[in-house]
Amino acid sequence: MTHITDTTAGGSDPARAAAPGDAPAHAAFARELGEFVTASPSSYHAVAAAAAALDAAGFSRLSESEPWDAMSAGRYYTVRDGALIAWVLPAGSAPGTGYRVLGAHTDSPGFKLKPRPTTVTHRWWQAGVEVYGGALLNSWLDRDLRFAGQLVVRGADGSPRRVLTSTGPVARIPQLAIHLDRSANDGLTLDRQRHTQPVWGVGEAQDADVLAVLAAAVPTDEPVDPADVLGYDVVVADTQAPELIGAQQNLLASGRLDNLTSVFTGLRAMTGHAEELEAAQQVSVLAAFDHEEVGSATRSGAAGPFLEDVLVRIGAARGDSTDEHRRALAESVCLSSDAGHLVHPNYQGHHDPVNTPEPGRGPLLKINAQQRYTTDAVGAAVWARACETAGVSYQEFVSNNAVPCGSTIGPITATRLGIRTLDVGVGLLSMHSARELVHTADLFALHRAIGGFWRG
Repeated sequence: MTHITDTTAGGSDPARAAAPGDAPAHAAFARELGEFVTASPSSYHAVAAAAAALDAAGFSRLSESEPWDAMSAGRYYTVRDGALIAWVLPAGSAPGTGYRVLGAHTDSPGFKLKPRPTTVTHRWWQAGVEVYGGALLNSWLDRDLRFAGQLVVRGADGSPRRVLTSTGPVARIPQLAIHLDRSANDGLTLDRQRHTQPVWGVGEAQDADVLAVLAAAVPTDEPVDPADVLGYDVVVADTQAPELIGAQQNLLASGRLDNLTSVFTGLRAMTGHAEELEAAQQVSVLAAFDHEEVGSATRSGAAGPFLEDVLVRIGAARGDSTDEHRRALAESVCLSSDAGHLVHPNYQGHHDPVNTPEPGRGPLLKINAQQRYTTDAVGAAVWARACETAGVSYQEFVSNNAVPCGSTIGPITATRLGIRTLDVGVGLLSMHSARELVHTADLFALHRAIGGFWRG
């Protein structure tokens, strides 16, 4: 269990009392994020870790397949596969009152296990994987890796059941020795099929079975037979522990900072401010979607109906008519929080020459003329007010005109629901690498700003 449950169970957040410049608080907060990342090698594990924190903070879990018409004021969450939506429904929330939504995502770029995943080449046991999202492939080479995700297995009564699995460090994508490719340092080119299949053992072909390793790693008193595995969603994850580095120990090096930074900071802000949010007018919502890195067009992604389904059912529980539901959406705001870019000291020419976000100067307000980010003037004012309420500074990010801009769930949410949406996030170096880098003060400031957004 991560420390997140220790600090939120009483409905208070120790980080709120710390000043924005409090380095020890920044470090403690970053360590807790690191523990959350370690517990969350896959989107399914991230949801399980978040659910445990919400349970400890007095939130009630609702099943999508059960009626919600008896839902009264209080704290709730629901899970759909690798996505989770949590909300605080205040007693004073009248029909037609809007929502304040924080949108984030639980997945990260990397590799996903293919069907028939076990292969053997010259006695090397390998796993067939497919590239997931826009990963920096070279960053995954020569790292100690694990497999993690969900299995669907045949239960004792024959019906399928879902279980989580996470191995220890069992795999590695080995690089070709420099002696066999003298030009490697002049420009490494990786073939996605031939050069990215991890090695996970040695022996005879008849003894190799990736599914057996996954089944053995299920944390249950009842052993899982590999023959009972009916399906799986399994990714490859780095096993190196997150670490505070730098001369002042104010940089966190870790995998999956894109975008567990937003999931964790949002989770901490919601559980830490829950009592205040219960006394608010608007409904506070944390929406942690899956599959953002591959376009979000799934039932648990931002382009799917998950958020709309939840908002419709919340509105129905408080008595919204169709007209009042539409009015509520018109009054709502979505803070789309995803990682952004700091100026890279070795590649300064890839950034806008005027808007130059730096480490430790606060989270980012992300702007793009092509609406790859959805921030407009009204959204910028919402963010300025949230940061003012929280007592933190922020920076603006805009792309160099010659460098294509990425995107987020922001445009998807705005298009899907018509909610005013703005894009923010914490700045990183090495985004989409197996191991990214963030300043601890920026993490802490994002957490405070999200709290300011919900309290605003």
